[in-house]
Amino acid sequence: MTMFLPSRFSASPLLRTLYHASSCASRPRQASPTLCYKSMSQALRSYSSAPLSSSPKFSYHIAASFIAKDRPYDPSTHVFHFNPYNRIQPPRHRRKSSRPESGHDAFFVSRVNESGSVAFGVADGVGGWVDSGVDPADFSHGLCDYMAAVAYEYPSGNDAPLTARKLMQKGYEAVCEDPNVPAGGSTACVAIARPEGVLDVANLGDSGFLQLRLNAVHTYSEPQTHAFNTPFQLSVVPPSVAARMAAFGGSQLCDLPRDADVTHHHLRHGDVLVFATDGVLDNLFNQDILRIASRVMATSGAWNMAANEAVTVADSLDSLTGSPYENNAADGKTKKAVTLQSLLATELVLAAKQASVNTKRDGPFAKEVKKYYPHENWHGGKVDDICVVIAVVSEDAAGIKSKL
Repeated sequence: MTMFLPSRFSASPLLRTLYHASSCASRPRQASPTLCYKSMSQALRSYSSAPLSSSPKFSYHIAASFIAKDRPYDPSTHVFHFNPYNRIQPPRHRRKSSRPESGHDAFFVSRVNESGSVAFGVADGVGGWVDSGVDPADFSHGLCDYMAAVAYEYPSGNDAPLTARKLMQKGYEAVCEDPNVPAGGSTACVAIARPEGVLDVANLGDSGFLQLRLNAVHTYSEPQTHAFNTPFQLSVVPPSVAARMAAFGGSQLCDLPRDADVTHHHLRHGDVLVFATDGVLDNLFNQDILRIASRVMATSGAWNMAANEAVTVADSLDSLTGSPYENNAADGKTKKAVTLQSLLATELVLAAKQASVNTKRDGPFAKEVKKYYPHENWHGGKVDDICVVIAVVSEDAAGIKSKL
C-alpha cells in the first residue's frame, strides 16, 4: 500500500512427498481509544492451536511467508512456522532488527491463552507516511505485536471470549499509546479460529482472506475502500501533521476497529484459510490462489481429486502438517523441513512476487486501474510488499469417524 489520501494511485518443486475514533482530532498522549490522533521437538507432533490441557475438536496448522518488495525471495528463509508453545515476547522489548523481512507488511500468530483458540492476521502499513518522515512498518508491526500479546495473555477464565474485532481494538489502543509509534497507519485482517470449528474475522481495508474448500473458493472478503487504491485504515496522527493539514488543506483518513467488516464462518476438515495483504490480492485473482493451493493440496494427497469423482479430504493430515523440524541422522542436527502449510504459503508468495514484476499479464490491480482510469496505460502487476498467513484446518479422528 502506498498512499493514505484519495489520490494514490512457480517455479519451486512441489512436495516430493512433502519436501519441500468517533472523530479524528488531535489528542493528548492518554488518548481515548475512540480517537486516532495522539501527542521444538518431534514430540510436539503438530504445531497447531491445541490447548495444553486437552485436545480440541479442530486444530489449526499455521505458517506464514513474506518478502519486502525490494528484496529477492527465498522460500527457505522467508517463512515462519507457528509453534503454540513458544512464548510471546512483550512488544516494547522487540527490536526492529528482529522483524521479518516483510517491509511494511506484518503478520502475527498466537494461541489465545489455553483456550484452544488461535489468533492470527496480517497488516499492511500505509506507505504514504514516508513523505512525513515516518516508517510505515512501525505501525503495522507494532499493531501485530500488540495483538499477539493480547491474545497470548487473554484471561482463560474470562466469561467474554476474545473476538477478532475486540483483538483489533485492543491492539490499536496499545499502539496508540506506544511512544515509539508517533505516527502511521495500516490495514488489518484479523481472525480467531476456535476449537469447535468456528472462524471469527474482522477485516478493515484491502488486506483480506479466502476460505478454500474441496477445490473451490468457499468464501472471501471484500475490500473496504474510500476511493480507488485508498483503503480503510487505522491511523495515529500527531498534532503537527494535523495542524499542517488544517493550514494547507487536505484530510487524513482515520478509520476505527468498529468500522471493520465482521464475519463468522464454519470450518471443515481440510479447509485452507488464506490471509494476505494487497501485495498478493493486487497481483493474484482468487482463482489464481485457488489453482495454486489446489495443486499443492492434491500433490500432497491432502485433497483427493480423482477424475470424475467428488473431491475428498484425507482422513488424517498429521503427516503433512506435523512438526516443521526434523533430525538429520548424519550429523545429529535439527533442520527445518517443509510442511503442508508452509508450502502453501511459500508457493503463494512466490506466485505473487512473480506476478508483481510481470509486465505482460494484467492482474487485479491493472483491472481496477482500467475501471477507474480507462485512459491510463497500466499493464502487468503491481510491485509491493507481500505477506501470506496460511491455516490448514484439521478435525480430530473421533470427529471424522462420527460422520462416517
